[in-house]
Amino acid sequence: MTKTLKLALLTSTLLGSAAFAQDVTLTIESWRNDDLTIWQDTIIPAFEAAHPGIKVVFSPSAPAEYNAVLNSKLQAGSAGDLITCRPFDASLELFNQGNLADLTDLAAMANFSPVAKSAWQTDDGAATFCVPMASVIHGFIYNADAFEALGIAVPTTNEEFYAALDKIKADGTYIPMAMGTNDQWEAATMGYQNIGPNYWKGEEGRLALIKGEQKLTDEGWVAPYRELAKWKDYLGDGFEAQTYPDSQNLFTLGRAAIYPAGSWEISGFNTQAGFKMGAFPPPVAAAGDTCYISDHTDIAIGMNAKSPNAEAARTFLEWVGTPEFATLYANALPGFFSLNSTPVEMTDPLAQEFVSWREKCQSTIRSTYQILSRGTPNLENETWNASANVIKGTETPEDAAKRLQDGLASWYEPQK
Repeated sequence: MTKTLKLALLTSTLLGSAAFAQDVTLTIESWRNDDLTIWQDTIIPAFEAAHPGIKVVFSPSAPAEYNAVLNSKLQAGSAGDLITCRPFDASLELFNQGNLADLTDLAAMANFSPVAKSAWQTDDGAATFCVPMASVIHGFIYNADAFEALGIAVPTTNEEFYAALDKIKADGTYIPMAMGTNDQWEAATMGYQNIGPNYWKGEEGRLALIKGEQKLTDEGWVAPYRELAKWKDYLGDGFEAQTYPDSQNLFTLGRAAIYPAGSWEISGFNTQAGFKMGAFPPPVAAAGDTCYISDHTDIAIGMNAKSPNAEAARTFLEWVGTPEFATLYANALPGFFSLNSTPVEMTDPLAQEFVSWREKCQSTIRSTYQILSRGTPNLENETWNASANVIKGTETPEDAAKRLQDGLASWYEPQK
């Protein structure tokens, strides 16, 4: 071999090694632009410290624009390597279009339960295309100072719940419960989907509805509406025109004693409320009954199927599936709870109270999110309207349930 050829081969080898040694940069697409500092200051530094050679950039879009922006980038071939996934149909459609890679074989997937993965799987469960990151839990946040002043114990049963509301109302210092019906979605999300799992028995009822074995006119689905109809007397004057921000302000300003909640409120309420807060899960019918909570799959992360950095992206996704990431993320964003099977100790006491319910209650997800809102009329949106109407008293629980059932049966074959 000539000296020239040896030199050429050596130069080629060195250049190849240098290229391989260069950092790979992964870009994350997300709608959570309010999380930017958390990723930049906490999550990304932890990953990069343990994985030299891989750099990560968090590049969010405005929440309302995310779907359109992401789709445009995917079509143009300019989307990031990692794609933050909304639950169910929006992400399923991205997978079906070939935009999200199949991640079923990731070792980290073993760290998540079937319920945790259900929001990012094909209907038959054969393929999982996003690594679950967090869920939100429903319940009630209360003004602990108000409860103490009025001598109210934290309610665990419906009887105790209404007794507490009656006592607050009779005292007159506080609006018993802060929720309006103007925006409609709160009535369903923090109302019907909050208390409902105790009546339709969580996953048992939800899956039976999907299979066509139960109907929305069955008692387990109508009963929560009967409870919502009782809420009207405790929501204060003008609740019909009250918006979601109005309700948040009523509670954090100390004017209302109880707030039907999603755990995503925790961070904001911590900074805005000048009083001690507590939380309790949806009350059960009688002491000793099995309790159910809406522990709703909210956010995950997947891989752009056309990423030029697939190996590095999979390395990042394996890390997202670890207890280390779960602990970092859940504590950086109290109220967004890890879906990892390894329990995470929360440093925020209100967040720890919410997540502790997983130990004593059965977890489920919102009943309208998987499969049942793909047609017209859309069951999710119709449930918003029905829940608001029932609270206002403009539609009876039975009529609302029949309307929803008729709408679902008009397009969903198992319910015909």
